[in-house]
Amino acid sequence: MSYQDSPAPNSGLSVQDNTNTIYSSSTVPMITQTDSRDKWSKKMDFLLSVIGFAVDLGNVWRFPYVCYQNGGGAFLIPYTLMAIFGGVPLFYMELALGQFHRTGAISIWKRICPIFKGIGFAICIINLYVAFYYNTIIAWALRNVLEIYMSSGLCSVGGIRWQLLLCLFLIFTIVYFSLWKGVKTSGKVVWVTATLPYVVLFILLIRGATLPGAWRGVVFYLKPNWEKLLETTVWVDAAAQIFFSLGPGFGVLLALSSYNPFTNNCYRDAIVTSLVNCLTSFLSGFVIFTVLGYMAEMRNVEVEDVARDKGPSLLFITYPEAIANMVGSTFFAIIFFLMMITLGLDSTFGGLEAVITAVMDEYPRHLSKRRELFVLVLVIICFLGALSTLTNGGAYVVKLLEEFGAGCSIIAVVFLEAIAVSWFYGIQRFCNDIKAMLGFAPGIFWKVCWVAISPAFLAYIIISSLLDQPPLVLFDYKYPDWSITVGYIIGASSFIWIPVYMVYKLVWTPGSMKQVRYYLNINST
Repeated sequence: MSYQDSPAPNSGLSVQDNTNTIYSSSTVPMITQTDSRDKWSKKMDFLLSVIGFAVDLGNVWRFPYVCYQNGGGAFLIPYTLMAIFGGVPLFYMELALGQFHRTGAISIWKRICPIFKGIGFAICIINLYVAFYYNTIIAWALRNVLEIYMSSGLCSVGGIRWQLLLCLFLIFTIVYFSLWKGVKTSGKVVWVTATLPYVVLFILLIRGATLPGAWRGVVFYLKPNWEKLLETTVWVDAAAQIFFSLGPGFGVLLALSSYNPFTNNCYRDAIVTSLVNCLTSFLSGFVIFTVLGYMAEMRNVEVEDVARDKGPSLLFITYPEAIANMVGSTFFAIIFFLMMITLGLDSTFGGLEAVITAVMDEYPRHLSKRRELFVLVLVIICFLGALSTLTNGGAYVVKLLEEFGAGCSIIAVVFLEAIAVSWFYGIQRFCNDIKAMLGFAPGIFWKVCWVAISPAFLAYIIISSLLDQPPLVLFDYKYPDWSITVGYIIGASSFIWIPVYMVYKLVWTPGSMKQVRYYLNINST
């Protein structure tokens, strides 16, 4: 009998929802090694998968830019504080939830707080939006044409470029054969895709440090501007950077940790992987700015003049231009783009595995023996969804999806997730779950973070983003009003599932209000 269907050993409260039974955490059975759920072959497979997901292209292109823009070395203070009190607690929470309940982002809400089940559907939709554009960025690395082929905007995107189409097809082929058999195959692939970027980063760092002008770039990167700490935007950027860097809320951590042994030390995993992620971002800044300092030296200009680009243009235009002037430029260009490909693949593996695990756990009767077919259908859907990003104006579509497909929507989703776990499910129940796995309960620091500080951290990002919305711009192109409207529709199309499911359950749940309260699992123990 599987964990999901096994009866509670004690006479705890249970509430029937069609064919699914919900048990309070105090009656959930301990997971034994006879559990039929797949497991990681090695502990390192799991750690590399988590690190590979969390360490993505944003660590290389966004952190260095955000750091120097917000006070250089001074930015590390708000960044560290936001990581300690916001990012890491949320990261730890998701790892613990997935490992204890051993199910994906949809089914897990049957055991936590069923009325919030819409969060699981929202997470899956957001991951699909990310897959629509993120793999195109990897395809750019295979076919570096961003600098050469650009249309004038969304109104003239042009036709699909067949070179990028072939590159994207190759990317999704790799993704399919890495995921089709589950963690048994993806756990092996990440030994290459999660470790190769570090080899390349160190090679590029050593090469960059030997270039003339490298020190100018490092000083520009880290020179502290303490007055910046008085600006609200610096703290908002620090909160947003650590949140999107660690990646809670995408359901990936839930999915990956659900394949762990029940007694795995997820507390240590959360600390180690979060630390690796933050240090990688910091290291990437040296890799980028040593080369930008070299560019400034060659052009006889200030570093600031060559460090204006951010996002994809930094990786696909500015940095490759600098590499082209080095001795051995071909070698360094190849390993640089190879690093970007592997960074992107790891994040894609995680995002799609979150969807696969969530849907298969929710519909096991139909999909448990058809994983290969389901993964194929999912990959085809993502491939078709990405076609609009393969045009000459595809970069504008990518920016639109990045901004609205996984912007405020995912932050709002994680905010509700934190509230549901800490306030509805109950912080004491959650801590008891962790104690059942690890043998010790979280301390007061973690409890305060989960109940108050982390939700406040997320609310701070949401409110700040809503109050200060600069015009959406890519290069010199300002997005028209109609495209912003489309963006809001994209963002709402995922988040809307949460209130819709709440209303549905409140209206259609039979019985008295007391029974409804039990069903909603609000402090029922």
